[in-house]
Amino acid sequence: MNDTWVYVALAAAVLVVGGVAVALRSRGAAPVATPVAAPAPVETVPVAVQPVAPEPVAVAAPPSFRDRLSRARGVFATATTGVLRRTTIDQSTWDDLEEAMLRADLGVKVTTALLDGLRARVKDREITEPAALIAALRHDMTSRLASAQRGLNFDASLGTPNIWLMVGVNGAGKTTSVAKIAAQQIALGRTVLMAAGDTFRAAAGEQLETWATRTGAAIVRGAEGADPSSVVFDGVQSAAARGIQLVLADTAGRLQTNTNLMDELRKVRRVAEKAAGVVTEVLLVIDATTGQNGLVQARQFADATQVTGVVLTKLDGSAKGGIVFAIETELGIPVKLVGLGETVADLAPFDPQEFVAALFDE
Repeated sequence: MNDTWVYVALAAAVLVVGGVAVALRSRGAAPVATPVAAPAPVETVPVAVQPVAPEPVAVAAPPSFRDRLSRARGVFATATTGVLRRTTIDQSTWDDLEEAMLRADLGVKVTTALLDGLRARVKDREITEPAALIAALRHDMTSRLASAQRGLNFDASLGTPNIWLMVGVNGAGKTTSVAKIAAQQIALGRTVLMAAGDTFRAAAGEQLETWATRTGAAIVRGAEGADPSSVVFDGVQSAAARGIQLVLADTAGRLQTNTNLMDELRKVRRVAEKAAGVVTEVLLVIDATTGQNGLVQARQFADATQVTGVVLTKLDGSAKGGIVFAIETELGIPVKLVGLGETVADLAPFDPQEFVAALFDE
């Protein structure tokens, strides 16, 4: 049978069925309906609507300085190994130590002060062996960092929000540090609001908003290019109204206006203190890979904003770490936190003894 005959047979069948249906309707019979499968019953279960909880951000134990300070450790380890192989302390000993310290970014002033003190002790025969010289150098380096107060200043007795201003040039890791500190403080049980005051860099506000979602922190943002001071002011007022304990205020690292950056940061601090809170920390974020340029930055920001502590980031990469000594010795500003990697735990409290031990490969 070809296709034509198939079509004819189908058409005939349709006509017959149609005729039967017409005949039944004319006799008052119920029409014949094409059977359709009934949908399966849907079981409904009442679901209680719960607020979306923030994604937990684990704050693990901080990493080891020794594991992360590979560049600085290599510089010092080479020099100290060479010194320890000698039987006497001579001019080449001093040359090797000086080169290692300068290469590790301690700076000329700190290096000179440390070595001059050791030379005097060698001259007085107080130190006679290379091993004793290395031990004395390590002790003196640790002592230079031992007296600073490194704890983050949070005053629970204020009754108003503590304000921690974060300052520093763009690219130093300022916004990321704000987010990591927020996660750490929330893990300690404190309530946190982030004020996205770096309004001249669009990505800064987006970064903080992402972290706010992850950690459960509150956030106040302004429009791109808005006055940073007004954003910080609004953030502090919002925190006070909501009973939030800590405001972490990001600030601009550069400006797209004719206003001087340091003048703008002075204004941010003044305005923040007019709001319903108290500035208890001004943390300067410095990229450790910039070396002695970081010292120049520290001087500028310290003069403008009354810096209370330094966050030294990117210490795990090509940084050599000696800038810590220059900042603390020459400016008297304690390094409070150091960045040893990308995770929240990698922003760790600075430990002078562990830091110096890592430099000497111990």
